[in-house]
Amino acid sequence: MDFLLVYLLEVSVCLGVTLLIYRVILSELTFFAVNRAVLLLLLASSFTIPLLSFQVFGIGGADVVREMTLPAFQVGEQETLTSDQVPLWSRLAVGIYLLGAILMAARLVFGFILSQRLIGKAQKIRHGSHLIALHPEFVPASFFRYILMPSFDPEDDAQKQIILHESMHVAYRHSWDLLLVNMVKVVFWFNPLIYLFERSLREVHEYQADQGVTSYFSPKEYATLLLRLITAKHGWQFMNNFNQFQTKKRIIMMAKGKSSSVQKLRILALFPVFGMLLFIFSCEKEELLPSVVELEKEFPAILEVPLTDDPAPDVPKEEVQKVNPLLIIEDADEIFDIVEQQPSPEGGMSGWNTYLARNLRYPLVARQRGVEGTVIIVFEIHTDGSIHNVEVLRGIGGGADEEAVRVVSNAPRWEPGRQRGRAVKTRMRLPIRFKLEKGITPPEKTSISEVPVTSKGLTDAVSVIGYLSNQ
Repeated sequence: MDFLLVYLLEVSVCLGVTLLIYRVILSELTFFAVNRAVLLLLLASSFTIPLLSFQVFGIGGADVVREMTLPAFQVGEQETLTSDQVPLWSRLAVGIYLLGAILMAARLVFGFILSQRLIGKAQKIRHGSHLIALHPEFVPASFFRYILMPSFDPEDDAQKQIILHESMHVAYRHSWDLLLVNMVKVVFWFNPLIYLFERSLREVHEYQADQGVTSYFSPKEYATLLLRLITAKHGWQFMNNFNQFQTKKRIIMMAKGKSSSVQKLRILALFPVFGMLLFIFSCEKEELLPSVVELEKEFPAILEVPLTDDPAPDVPKEEVQKVNPLLIIEDADEIFDIVEQQPSPEGGMSGWNTYLARNLRYPLVARQRGVEGTVIIVFEIHTDGSIHNVEVLRGIGGGADEEAVRVVSNAPRWEPGRQRGRAVKTRMRLPIRFKLEKGITPPEKTSISEVPVTSKGLTDAVSVIGYLSNQ
């Protein structure tokens, strides 16, 4: 549900930004075929851009991204909110949205069926390369391949102009554009932007058809016909009525001089807009996380994290000095990003995983808000193996950042890294993935002692999934 809401919001932003640029820069130009293509492109791109995903490496020099990276550790749960725990406003909003979408879909299907039934009852005659459907209830309009008329007199000059106008709609397949927009309205029935978009598209349709008529008839004569045949009767959803839409603007556009070819360059203004939207909604920053060891195979175990809101067990008093000595006297040595002999935790990677599994907690606030993602922690291993300067390089909020810092800060002392046989300070990086697992049957427990460890003492990745008890 969260994904749907975010997606609808992002599409709305894309549609609003692009539509604003179109109205300001392109809508007054007389390149109607180009404007129509641009509008359809804007609609398609607004739906597509939020679905795209591009990985963009973090910006910075080698000193920024060269820390040794520990295998990723994942902590998760199977806990799901029951219907009673979902907020009432959330359920109500989803219900209203689904009801509106169903009504719009029913209106779309019903309107199409009704129009087909009326056309089926109408008298059909062929006029040139077009089919004219005659029925007393019709107003002059076009509907896919049909030109709809209440009556037909091939010698009437007014009807010749009307039929020519509607034949332009048929030739340009404008009804298909309107069908597409009405399908989008089923999803975005609540969004006024889609109605503004439909209005802009209908404008271009009428301008394009009027342009075809005025190439054969006098613009003044045709404008007089438009004023004489003004009607307030609305047609069907996919119909282009001859004269129910923007009569004044159509007459002004007919009297307007043709836009110069140089003005087509205005379309270039859309490219930076597309670039900005792609950067905002489709580019995900990926930290450059090099590994300085060969990882032989994936860690095949699933470790269980207790799902409790109780705090993690305190470090025994006799371990306090071992974890973080109160006073450490060291030379101001260089901090190494890469060393010949990498640091190793107490008990190796198996011991490190055991420590994380026993002490990490998925914060209650994060679980309630559905917060997921990867917290990247950067810390230093000093020459005595103690952990210092624990910082969040990338966080996700919801209390997960603080939990990751707490666990790493309280970790047991490591075996320090060594360069040319001498213990040195080493900078490390640890990704901790917080992921909510829903609807998955817990696997069998795997004892930590049974977890295979590579010969070098490091593993590729650790997935720590927490499950609620069924008892």
